[in-house]
Amino acid sequence: MMNKVFKYVMVDILRNKIMLTYTLVLLLISISVFSLEDNSAKGILTLLNLVLFIVPLVSIIFSTIYIYNSNEFIELLVSQPMKRAKIWLSLYSGLSVSLLVAFIIGTGIPILLFEPDKSGFVLILCGSILSIIFVSIAMLAVVNIRDKAKGIGIAILLWIYFSIIFDGLVLYLLFQFAEYPLEKPMMFLSVLNPIDLCRITILLRLDVSALMGYTGAVFKEFFGTSLGILATLVVLILWAAVPLRISLQKFKRKDL
Repeated sequence: MMNKVFKYVMVDILRNKIMLTYTLVLLLISISVFSLEDNSAKGILTLLNLVLFIVPLVSIIFSTIYIYNSNEFIELLVSQPMKRAKIWLSLYSGLSVSLLVAFIIGTGIPILLFEPDKSGFVLILCGSILSIIFVSIAMLAVVNIRDKAKGIGIAILLWIYFSIIFDGLVLYLLFQFAEYPLEKPMMFLSVLNPIDLCRITILLRLDVSALMGYTGAVFKEFFGTSLGILATLVVLILWAAVPLRISLQKFKRKDL
């Protein structure tokens, strides 16, 4: 039964015009970036900013709207002899896999064609993980807020926080405590934002850390090692797993 729900959700999403448009836009942007840039490394850097901006936005808003629009379908599933955990995980799997397919086709394939090296693979991995993470965050927002308009608003605010406000707060702290050594606290702060964590990981693979001065050297000393890469991967997985786990527990107890 769980596989049937997963397949239905995935097929339904992949046939969605918004998802098809998302895939096409990513594909056009990716090909255009690599075609216009003489240096493929510069293409990766340009594409990095677009991926960190577009992928979380589409993932969180599309997932939020889709789940709200599927309320009647979810209520029907709950009335069947099927555990709520399986229903929720099927929805999550369907959304995640669909967004991953769209990202891989739209951005992953062009990267593999134009820049099939370590930095390209890391960008594909980070974009894929960000898709999964923001589906989890969207599901946590939806299960806590019954009103559709308010839920979509919260989803947009969460994206704004992770994409813009968080960096502003970090810059404010840097200016306020400029006379103190903040390199290690900055490493801790980066863990609190999956977008920043992915940005640092990819920039280090492009050797742009040399332009970041001493802070870049400190980041490279940790995030550039095998232990640092493993720690980064674990943190990103936790960013996907923890919101999903909390939303699952709330969905089990939620009165539909």
